[in-house]
Amino acid sequence: MTRARAKRPASPYLEILRLPGALAFSAAGFLARMPMSMFSLGTVLLIAATTGRYGLAGLVAAAGSVGYALGAPQIARLIDRFGQARVLRPQVAVFGAATVVFMTLAEIGAPLAAVIVPGALAGATMPSVGSMVRARWSVLLAGTGRLHTAFSLESVADEIIFVVGPALVTLLATAVYPAAGVGAAMVLCVTGTLLFAAQRRTQPRPRGPRRADGSSPVPEPRRARTWAAVPGLVTLVPVYWFLGAMFATIDLSTVGFSAEHGHLPLAGLVLGAYALGSAIGGLWYGTRRWRAPLERRFAVTLACTVAGVATFWLQPGLLSLVVVIIIAGMSISPTLIAGYGLIERQAPPDRRTEGMTWLSSAIAVGVATGSPLAGHLIDAYGARWGYLLAAACGFGAALTALAGLGRLRCRGGPADPAEPAIPAGTGEAATDPGPAVTGQALG
Repeated sequence: MTRARAKRPASPYLEILRLPGALAFSAAGFLARMPMSMFSLGTVLLIAATTGRYGLAGLVAAAGSVGYALGAPQIARLIDRFGQARVLRPQVAVFGAATVVFMTLAEIGAPLAAVIVPGALAGATMPSVGSMVRARWSVLLAGTGRLHTAFSLESVADEIIFVVGPALVTLLATAVYPAAGVGAAMVLCVTGTLLFAAQRRTQPRPRGPRRADGSSPVPEPRRARTWAAVPGLVTLVPVYWFLGAMFATIDLSTVGFSAEHGHLPLAGLVLGAYALGSAIGGLWYGTRRWRAPLERRFAVTLACTVAGVATFWLQPGLLSLVVVIIIAGMSISPTLIAGYGLIERQAPPDRRTEGMTWLSSAIAVGVATGSPLAGHLIDAYGARWGYLLAAACGFGAALTALAGLGRLRCRGGPADPAEPAIPAGTGEAATDPGPAVTGQALG
């Protein structure tokens, strides 16, 4: 007994990161998706510095978010069909070029329409690497019972990005040069994406029909639409839209609340505490073995998230808000982890990246639509009304999830699969998962 325990890894996170290629693609993916917390804020700081108008800055940033929301699922569809490396390289090249043009036009004071076009193109071509990292984990850990641990790891990485990214882009844009924040986000994205695409051993095999010699995909027959193939998207996309609007409203309300109490510089610290709570919850969630059905876990953690947000408007000051916001944040990562897990289990292998990307796009649209509404409400009535709007968005997410709970049920068992030992050769096998790795098997 003692000897058996001694052989077990100290942490399930160490267990999965020791798989061949896992640490490399996870680290590269972390670097590549740094812009998701930097690009929009960097755009606002750049446009505001060059025009002095935050309204225009918000409009340009919203164009980039809408571009991402529209472009990411279409690019994800190509990635599922042709493979990550073949699509990512030209995609990130277009993203880099569009970003350079956008920064140049913004700096020289070009007309608004001329600035919006490359800004929207940069958003539309920004790689959704988080979905691709999760797709690699889905193949690498299929049947091991450790997939929720990997998704927890990536959600914690996302929270770290949202702690570090805004502080870094603000420092660069205000202390170095207005375009430095956007430029740094572009460099990190291009570098990380190229490193990620170079790791072909762990990328999922393209699922499109191939010629007899296996060389390249051939035109595929007509398939069911994505939302028919993945019924959970009908529920999860509006839920994630509500969540995106809620997160954006919380960000703006926290800035306003801090300013109202005379401590505006502490707004970043308070929001960092929210991300810290989420990271703590994600780490804990990933180490647990769960028996409850995945859709029930999603509903419960979502309800906890909303219940926590509903208390923000009652807080008398920043100190109590920090305490409450850390506790409330602990259920965010588990909610997002369960949502991605539901799509992973429902989606056929040739729709997995696209399905997960729809969730990221829904959050982006929620942020783009929630920010201006929250800004006008806070300007007119104060930060507490902004927190009430955030709570309303949260309740909208919870009601939508409950109404569509039947679409979230996974076939193949109520809980996580049994946890066999992870073989040392799993990383090599990931390059050719074979016909056994299907949406039904993953369910």
